[in-house]
Amino acid sequence: MNTMSSCEEAAQDPLPEIRRPRLVPLRGVPLPDIFLQNWEAVEKFQAKPTDLLIATYPKAGTTWMQEIVDFILHDGDPVRCRRADMQSRIPFLEFAYSGHMPSGLDLLAKLASPRVIKTHLPFQLLPKSFLEQKCKMIYCARNGKDNLVSFYHFDLMNKLQPDPGSWEGYFQRYLHGNVSYGLWHDHVKGWWESKERFPILYIFYEDMKEDPRREILKVMTFLRKELPDAAVDNIVHHTSFQSMKGNPMSNYSTVPANIFDTSVSSFMRKGEVGDWKNYFTVAQDEAFEDDYQRRTRGSALRFRTVL
Repeated sequence: MNTMSSCEEAAQDPLPEIRRPRLVPLRGVPLPDIFLQNWEAVEKFQAKPTDLLIATYPKAGTTWMQEIVDFILHDGDPVRCRRADMQSRIPFLEFAYSGHMPSGLDLLAKLASPRVIKTHLPFQLLPKSFLEQKCKMIYCARNGKDNLVSFYHFDLMNKLQPDPGSWEGYFQRYLHGNVSYGLWHDHVKGWWESKERFPILYIFYEDMKEDPRREILKVMTFLRKELPDAAVDNIVHHTSFQSMKGNPMSNYSTVPANIFDTSVSSFMRKGEVGDWKNYFTVAQDEAFEDDYQRRTRGSALRFRTVL
């Protein structure tokens, strides 16, 4: 007699093979085609004045800032911040993968206010309601060299991203903006220039690594949140890279293995400043610097690539 339960049978079913998406330009910005199937609804998304938006270029400290904000809003209580996985606590606005996982909009519809929302959209593609409702926004920026390395490893393991191919080929595509969400330079500059006109707190990944407590206090001030020193200490501890990497509610280990192939790379890989030195050749470093100087000429925006 077969005594195996239906749950056990389901657990043994092989996971379906994922078709990696292709990039499709949206107003000049390349996005995975699976996200565009939901774009009309994303563009019409109605933000509420109490919504808080966390925006980044991919792999620029997004999950770290999400966890910091969640801990601040829940008074540094680790139990309350383990109520659900990250993607459920702070939905990814433009995410859509029809028929397989709930979209960001589906998850947001179930959340009570105040809501915290994640996006990787460049400023020019942001739904207008965020600006009309004067929502507070936090933008986290990471230096382009480390961002490139982290994005490459992420694309290797994430089947919902186009196949990154070789390191050299990816390096060239990144410099030309032929990766998801387009040019890093345009993304970081677009949000930087907008912070003078809208309630945007612009935070640097390198500053967070250098002095996490200092940057957490900046976020608290922006959110008008006061907490005792012990609660801040708790936030510093529980939002450290090692703590988050070991926390299934923040390390994305709940994502199915056919989507995140952790045999290739972990979602939370190193979280370092200066790891680019382990990958860039001398020629690549020179090419990146030349490109960076050309694209950021006239901007006051500056990044540190080492600490």
